[in-house]
Amino acid sequence: MGKFVNNTDEFFKYCEENEVEFVDFRFTDIKGAWHHISYRMSAVTAEQLDGGLPFDGSSIEAWQPINKSDMLLKPDVETAFLDPFTADSTIIVICDVYDIYKGQMYEKCPRSIAKKSLEYLEDANIGDVAYFGPENEFFIFDNVEFRDEINSAYYKVDTEEGGWNHDTKYEQGNMGHRPGTKGGYFPVMPTDSMVDLRAEMMLLLEEVGLEVMLGHHEVAQGQGEIGIKFGTLIEAADNVQKYKYVVKMVAHLNGKTATFMPKPLYGDNGNGMHVHQSIWKDGKNLFYKQGEYGNLSKTALDYLSGIFKHSAAVAAFTNATTNSYKRLLPGFEAPSILTYSSQNRSAACRIPYGAGEMATRIETRFPDSTACPYLGFAALMMAGIDGIKKGGYDMVGPMDEDLFELSLDEIREKKIPQMPHTLREAVEGLIADNDFLKPVFTQEFIDTYQHYQFETQIWPDEGRPTAFEYITTYSC
Repeated sequence: MGKFVNNTDEFFKYCEENEVEFVDFRFTDIKGAWHHISYRMSAVTAEQLDGGLPFDGSSIEAWQPINKSDMLLKPDVETAFLDPFTADSTIIVICDVYDIYKGQMYEKCPRSIAKKSLEYLEDANIGDVAYFGPENEFFIFDNVEFRDEINSAYYKVDTEEGGWNHDTKYEQGNMGHRPGTKGGYFPVMPTDSMVDLRAEMMLLLEEVGLEVMLGHHEVAQGQGEIGIKFGTLIEAADNVQKYKYVVKMVAHLNGKTATFMPKPLYGDNGNGMHVHQSIWKDGKNLFYKQGEYGNLSKTALDYLSGIFKHSAAVAAFTNATTNSYKRLLPGFEAPSILTYSSQNRSAACRIPYGAGEMATRIETRFPDSTACPYLGFAALMMAGIDGIKKGGYDMVGPMDEDLFELSLDEIREKKIPQMPHTLREAVEGLIADNDFLKPVFTQEFIDTYQHYQFETQIWPDEGRPTAFEYITTYSC
């Protein structure tokens, strides 16, 4: 598990030992999507790995204009791993993006932004390492269809686990074992139909360098989760990219389709990306104080208060699509209420039970996998750092009751803040509240990001009628 190479010399030796034919250089755009370019191994030199490889930045959405399109990929050879899916031996290397016009790391490169956030953590004399542990949930479907035209729009997904298939005629017969809506947590076979598929995913995740701990069926029909070990902020974000790649490819090669979409099924649980976080300095966990509530220190509470204070702006990155907010609803184990609690999974922040110094952390439960992990993690940490620097903001908590049972009136009566209810609300929050990001996120990037979200997500979504609106409005 972990690194396969530590420097350029080891990289070439590793490639020779594994008879590598192709080097696949990958980088991440502001949506969190991976892009790649493949070089013949024979064409890759140490000078290129150190100096960078040219590519066209104008062809990536919301990046460079055509008249300033030349950019460089800066490979991070320590991220190298063999691609388990290619027919010919291929090694993947994760890259940062370099701006030749400004002579610096590109200000719109998410991985570069995340690196800057770590530099800021250290420069602020708060900590020297940040640990992040994401939990990415996913759905496996047998088929997906969708249409979006001026006169017609629909989606249809299917899985043999779906309760809607109780009377479906299958060639081999209908065996009838299905988890049902919200009934999928920890069933055994045959109700859990994805055991072998998850096992294949887990083995391949280990093959690409992730330390896998567990896998299980999740609450919804066709939903799963695989638990991997935490890492430093950059490691954790890199691992999310690897994780999503492996899960999607294993499903694909088994004739199925995987999605990390937050809310693909109406009325069943959605996909989250709970994010565990802690800050360390000189080998000490700054979030730990024995005997306090949840063993959390004042530093940890101040950090959390910053996340809650800037929750709308943070959500613009951690819950980055209109679909994200269809998950953040009462009744589906997706916390939208901004308070914290030990053990209690209904709070926006959970403090895991029984953790000693090594494991004490906070778990933010509202993010999802539509987040670009580098941007989402960096935004969480920058908000947390702001909370520490300001000595903490007022926040509600701890609250140990079942918050999922609270009505909206009760939430208002208790004056508990809530997460944004729409992507528009989150992005408007980012526009109004971004000073805490400024040491790391440039104004140009923030402007680009908010404009991109309006143009590609908010306005297209707001302008489209839905089937539900036809049901409620057509006969008005």
